[in-house]
Amino acid sequence: MQKVRKAVFPVAGLGTRFLPATKAIPKEMLTVVDRPVIQYVVDEAQEAGIDHLIFVTGRNKGVIEDYFDIQVELSNTLAERGKSVELKLLDELQPKPGTASFTRQQAPLGLGHAIWCARDLVGNEPFAILLPDMIMQAEKGCLAEMVALYEKTGGNVISVEQCAPEETHKYGIVGKGDAVGNGFKITSMVEKPAPEKAPSNYLISGRYILQPEIFDILATQERGAGNEIQLTDGMLKLAETQDFAAYPFTGRTFDCGSKEGFIEANVAFALWRPDIREKVIGNMEKLLKTVEPADNAVI
Repeated sequence: MQKVRKAVFPVAGLGTRFLPATKAIPKEMLTVVDRPVIQYVVDEAQEAGIDHLIFVTGRNKGVIEDYFDIQVELSNTLAERGKSVELKLLDELQPKPGTASFTRQQAPLGLGHAIWCARDLVGNEPFAILLPDMIMQAEKGCLAEMVALYEKTGGNVISVEQCAPEETHKYGIVGKGDAVGNGFKITSMVEKPAPEKAPSNYLISGRYILQPEIFDILATQERGAGNEIQLTDGMLKLAETQDFAAYPFTGRTFDCGSKEGFIEANVAFALWRPDIREKVIGNMEKLLKTVEPADNAVI
């Protein structure tokens, strides 16, 4: 069984739900408290033992590559001003030389196509995928738990969460089989089933460990929903010949691709911070008592 060493981060999306901010700033660089969204996802990957970060970018995403590079002028200025704490933080977050790679998805053809664009950087080995819009909060990261399950099962592993049974038509849903390790075997995968036809209420939630055979499937995958090449369609094909297991994540997941999820993530991660928690709680209590919706709010 090969170790999972590489992770793919599809960061080519336009982020239209956050215009006008994302006209100049990639949505992955919007900050939750004091870190970009992408940093939380990279932290999760590194906690799981990932040592090669692969970013699938697009036009106007160069700032992501700059963020993971050394800022010489900034480091020199901090050193001159005796900002040792800030320098130590930047050093801890800096990927080691040669451990971050970047490739481009030149056309917006879907998630499956974005993953296929990383095929030469991944090579012939299992790899993780982390959707950068989804940031997860737990004492132990979701991907670390998935790697633990993968080491027992091999094959392919995806993260799942439970949804309300009446909402299965909104998600990709898996069938629940026998328990294994800290998860269970997957018996089926269905895209957006009606509640009465859903095999369970476990939805696919944005973290994957896949075998490299997925690339051959995606290379010839026909376009699906939204006229895009869908990763789920490729996984359904892969499941015909390979086993899939699921890790049921029980922490909190925040969809930072939506305004509501992004704001919720900021509040939740602020409340996790002992240095600002009490002040944030106090300020929120004041706001909830005094702020009224504006009739002329800009939408």
